[in-house]
Amino acid sequence: MATPNGARNWWRPAVAIAVAVLVVVGSAVIVHRVLAPAEVVTPARADYPAPVTVRPGVVGTLNAAPLIVDDRIRVYATTRQIRADRPVDAPTRRTPYWSYRRWPAQVAGLVADGGTVVTRWSDGELVALDARTGTVRWRATGPSPGHGYLGRRTGAATVYAPTGLHTARTSTGRPVLVVGGTADRRGIDLDSGRELWRLAADPTCSDGGPDDEAAAGAGQGLTTTDGFFAVLDTCAGSREVEFHDVATGSLAGRWRPDDSGGPVQVSPVGCAAGRSGCRALRTVSAGVTRGWLVEGARPVPAPALDSPDAVLVDEVAVAPAGTGLVARSARNNAELWRWSEAGQARLVAAQPGRVHLRTAEGDLVTLDAATGAERSRFPFTYGRDSTTWSPGFAYAASGFVAVERLAEPVDPTAGDDRYYLAAQPVILAGT
Repeated sequence: MATPNGARNWWRPAVAIAVAVLVVVGSAVIVHRVLAPAEVVTPARADYPAPVTVRPGVVGTLNAAPLIVDDRIRVYATTRQIRADRPVDAPTRRTPYWSYRRWPAQVAGLVADGGTVVTRWSDGELVALDARTGTVRWRATGPSPGHGYLGRRTGAATVYAPTGLHTARTSTGRPVLVVGGTADRRGIDLDSGRELWRLAADPTCSDGGPDDEAAAGAGQGLTTTDGFFAVLDTCAGSREVEFHDVATGSLAGRWRPDDSGGPVQVSPVGCAAGRSGCRALRTVSAGVTRGWLVEGARPVPAPALDSPDAVLVDEVAVAPAGTGLVARSARNNAELWRWSEAGQARLVAAQPGRVHLRTAEGDLVTLDAATGAERSRFPFTYGRDSTTWSPGFAYAASGFVAVERLAEPVDPTAGDDRYYLAAQPVILAGT
């Protein structure tokens, strides 16, 4: 029996509709997989490395800024990933020892204390990682940082100068994370991720001085070696530095360097890393720059730190003097030693017991902070790389020095290919 044309053709539009539905559903699944928030943890599959023996000399060059953690691994930050490699003295980046990635959030800061690496993300999430394994120790919701990844190619700004992210120790030695954001500041137990305290923050009332923290949305302040979080407050009429106990968040005192009542700029000095564990601070008020040792909520004048270029190593203030350096006691300003060079030398970094400078000839010289004696000297270059460059971010820890090499003349507005000296812009050396 013949089949009518309508009966023969009814299935064609039905099939077309079914195919269209499958395409839409399939596309939705793909979009969800690509766009949905994701977390990827790649844990360590090898034993935790032992600390290395530091040998003076250039180790190599890296394409990212390393944070040396627990004297055993190097940790780096990229836009959406934290990764570690080993050993600390490897001449180049190695296959990741472990890595941690989130999406679509961006890395907004990175700090470490002992065997804990804390990452801060643009959505406010705080994730603590175990340095040994790369696995998550805890998570907490923190205040919004108000920005995403700021590290350019190397990640140095995110790793060495994270805004509003600090480590600290209470008077009893308990580790605390202090986090500042656009709406509040919080103290978090670093071992557990438990919130200890929270303080409301008006970003229009916070100003860290030269780096314009209010504009960055963080009001980041600094933490001190004796258990305080210090931040400049501008809402009290005259600008004053508030000192809060890192264990409780309670206000321990207010202070300002003079009675002028005018604007005050505050910068950290002698910090263990970034703006954490600082032993001193420097103020600019009424056109006068002064250095102060931080002791509780009442800083003590330290004229040896008045120079904007002075660094503090232990109890020694080291500052440029002519073509060399002069070291003075931070307590009584007595001269301790002098070091001179034929050409102009530039301070690049310091760490406990050591001061690092780059000479006009391009050598890296490391001096003993207590005596001024040379611990090591060698050309601060690698392979056939140019010796003509300016230092960017610099970092010194565990006997090593890492410095960003910027192409001259330095142009902060240039793209990374022009801004940095080479594709591997960070030079790493043992001292």
